[in-house]
Amino acid sequence: MLQPKKQKYRKQFRSGAKSIASRGTALNFGDYGLKSLQNGRLSEKQIEAARRAVTHFTKRGGKLWIRVFPDKPVTQKPAGSRMGAGKGDVKGYVALVTAGRIIFEIAGVSEKVAEEAFLRAAHKLPIRTRFVSKE
Repeated sequence: MLQPKKQKYRKQFRSGAKSIASRGTALNFGDYGLKSLQNGRLSEKQIEAARRAVTHFTKRGGKLWIRVFPDKPVTQKPAGSRMGAGKGDVKGYVALVTAGRIIFEIAGVSEKVAEEAFLRAAHKLPIRTRFVSKE
């Protein structure tokens, strides 16, 4: 799974992405992309599931770029523990995604194949997305 190799601090505050993306809104690497239409958090497992859906449908053809990285730790206290007693242990990592951010890019496949592959990937993600192309 995707996670940072090293971090300065193990636990972070919970902050949400509240604005529209100003960076990462254009296709830089591939010909087609999957763009987010709303703010949200993508977990490492959701990103991996979407990546596997794309590579499975394209039969490992073309080149795929993942433009988001889960670097924000999410903590959770164990079930049945009482209130208080500090912050819980790190459960996993998430990527904060703002509206307008490109999540995936692909090149080397036809537009029809890319659109269907990204539709399958979008079903794995908890946010609304749109298929975009370089034109």
